[in-house]
Amino acid sequence: MKNGFVRVGSFTPDIKVANCKYNSEQIINYMKEAANANCDIVVFPELSITGYTCGDLFFQNTLINSAKEEIINIKNSSAGIDCVFIVGFPLKFKNNLYNVAAVISNGEIYGIVPAHFNPCYGEFSDGRYFTDYSNKEQEYISFGDSVIPFGDMIFTFANEEFNVSFAAQVGEEIFNNTSIKKKYAEDGATIILNMAARAHVIGATEYVESMLKASSSVCCCANVYCEAGDGESTTDCVFAGKKFIYENSKLIASEKPFSNNKMLIADIDVDLLLSERAFTSFKNNNNAFNVLLPAYVKNKEDILRKYDKLPFAPEKDMTKRCEEILSIQAHALKKRLIHTNCKSAVVGLSGGLDSTLALIATVEAFDLAGIDRKNIDCITMPCFGTSNRTYNNACKLCDEFGCKLTEIDIKEAVLCHFKDINQDVNNHDVTYENSQARERTQILMDLANQKNGLVIGTGDLSEVALGWATYNGDHMSMYGINGDISKTLVRYMVKYYADKKGGVLKEVLYDILDTPVSPELLPPEDGKISQKTEDIVGPYELHDFFLYHFKRYGFTPNKIFTIAKHTFKEDYSEEIISKWLKIFLRRFITQQFKRSCMPDGVKVGSVALSPRGELKMPSDADFSIWLESFEF
Repeated sequence: MKNGFVRVGSFTPDIKVANCKYNSEQIINYMKEAANANCDIVVFPELSITGYTCGDLFFQNTLINSAKEEIINIKNSSAGIDCVFIVGFPLKFKNNLYNVAAVISNGEIYGIVPAHFNPCYGEFSDGRYFTDYSNKEQEYISFGDSVIPFGDMIFTFANEEFNVSFAAQVGEEIFNNTSIKKKYAEDGATIILNMAARAHVIGATEYVESMLKASSSVCCCANVYCEAGDGESTTDCVFAGKKFIYENSKLIASEKPFSNNKMLIADIDVDLLLSERAFTSFKNNNNAFNVLLPAYVKNKEDILRKYDKLPFAPEKDMTKRCEEILSIQAHALKKRLIHTNCKSAVVGLSGGLDSTLALIATVEAFDLAGIDRKNIDCITMPCFGTSNRTYNNACKLCDEFGCKLTEIDIKEAVLCHFKDINQDVNNHDVTYENSQARERTQILMDLANQKNGLVIGTGDLSEVALGWATYNGDHMSMYGINGDISKTLVRYMVKYYADKKGGVLKEVLYDILDTPVSPELLPPEDGKISQKTEDIVGPYELHDFFLYHFKRYGFTPNKIFTIAKHTFKEDYSEEIISKWLKIFLRRFITQQFKRSCMPDGVKVGSVALSPRGELKMPSDADFSIWLESFEF
């Protein structure tokens, strides 16, 4: 494992019912395929040595003895293969017949795990043949020439670099209300292998997926599900070979019914699961019987999984997400307006994305509170860098919303200030830029005082993370409505609102969406924007990706770089990704002083940077260890 990835496989071989030798040959062939695919852990279906549909043949000692012989054959065939295999078969122990899973690796059987619940309803007759295992004390069984642990156990790779623990579940356990699946997770298993054999009927796929999604979410784990398929008896039922891999409620990979694809392989991000457990109220007991396995450190260059390019704005259910976020913003601002007895708001409207979303949220809040939109005072403050495009869009936007528009040209005020501080107007340095931002903020604050209103902040989460704001300039407001919404998500929010409203408003909003992101603090060239933010600090889609994985999961720079170059391989070179990642790390660590005194603002997602509850970080931390640990 490198960078926290474990390659897991769910394999459904063709079988012949009651032909253990044939079935073991198929499994051995797939073991070799697993080795070629660099798998670390592979699960086969329930009772895959005999077939699940043997019926009363399970009462035959000939079948049971043959199954045991073939498990030993599989064990011997696994020698030299650096992978763990979970294989199902029937086993007699203390005069009872159990439905079990053998955990096999590199010529050894490390443990045998019995089913705790054997259903006997509908098409299931498991309870007719197999005994439910309920012994809470650890037991051992003589198997071939070895003594092997038998019962509940957690399997852990014996290497700190391979920080993986897993458990095997047999049959019905993932579907019933027993606590065993939760117990495995609480005892340290981050991956749970589910071997199953369920008849395929209408609605079966949705049911299985719902159970796996819930289990992986509640247990904060990965579930690797493998179901019996081709070769099982169709006397009364058919088996579809469904395979799913879920990670903390998210579907990572799947094979739908009757796909005829016998192998499903994906990479589980164990770092993500461990971080999720550490940062939540997940309960760890760590008191299970633990079996140590040899660690197989495989440096895989590829990653068999997908990450969202825009983790703050994933493709699925974006309309619903945007509706909910806007509702959160509007209700939060409504409460602040009522609490402060303010009947007006002041919004600095630039014609850019952030101030546009701030105005949208303010309009929605005023509508909720029953306050006339004319009490929203939109202030446009052109200066040296204002372009015609953004100015005109600000005016049109205000008109479409029915808000009050006030234009205050700040050029003379800024020039007077330059004279006071002896600033050369031709020196376009940071003082030249920040003086404009602070002049605008002063005007907004004073107007809010005049009107007994609130200054609505426009800065977004991405700017907060990078410190891309003028201290006590656009950095400051009376309520930061966008402070927990990333730049990439702001774009989706504005587009959603444009599509919802249509008409002239949609045309204006779409033109704002097409406008390059810019603070517009430097003079335009031929009336067009000359200062593009992403040319200076880097692409926001990269920075939002870095921020999400850095803050949400505490990933190392090397891990973030690995998944970023995999995710953006068609968009950016490794050198470009490395360049902006280093800039992100430096800016995120050094700019905490701006976050330490940021104004109130509403939380909308799992990644937030408020110093009051989300990011308790010193303002003078050193960033060198993050850059020094980065190996690119």
